Amino acid sequence: MSRLRVALAKGRLYEPSVERFRRAGAAPAPDAGRRLLIPSSDPGIEFLVVKPGDVPVYVESGAADLGVTGTDVLRESGADVLEPLELGFGFCRLVVATPAVAPYPALPGGITARVATKYPRLAQAHFGAAGRPVDIIQVNGSVEVAPLLNLAHWIVDLVDTGNTLRANGLVERETVLQCGAILVANRASQKLKLDAYLDLMERLERAGQASPESP
Repeated sequence: MSRLRVALAKGRLYEPSVERFRRAGAAPAPDAGRRLLIPSSDPGIEFLVVKPGDVPVYVESGAADLGVTGTDVLRESGADVLEPLELGFGFCRLVVATPAVAPYPALPGGITARVATKYPRLAQAHFGAAGRPVDIIQVNGSVEVAPLLNLAHWIVDLVDTGNTLRANGLVERETVLQCGAILVANRASQKLKLDAYLDLMERLERAGQASPESP
């Protein structure tokens, strides 16, 4: 049997990902401790838990055969992977947000807007497609605070309820990308482990139809 290695992202997508695989008959072993590779209830599947931004990297390189990641992370990475299945959870959106009183979509006097974001590739592409020059400032922490500290005029960030934006006096201006959890696959693995791959796809789809996750 060809064993499949699946990369799972730490953070908000981890628990719903584990639940989907559990319903598909491949629950990660409990109490994995510090083990990097986690066996599952299906001997043909093992899991690798990594930082969210690393999932497309591991899958594209073949270090993992499959992975669960967000659309935002995948598009930002530009990884060359297959996208066989949308998983139906982890819904959110990538948006442009500004202070409520800030001019938008342009600053007065021809000033080039500074935009703080964890997604420089997507932000640059969004404004570039509209012919609006901006200076991208990449940050890795709390993006919402950037306009309050005069680091940036606007931000591009991931939003679920919008509560954090409102708490910091920000309002949504445009949606850059609708996001959700997606299963990605290594191109070579899909061919070399086709039987195992197709079997898992069928089980994951069936698990989602039996008890779909709520947005």
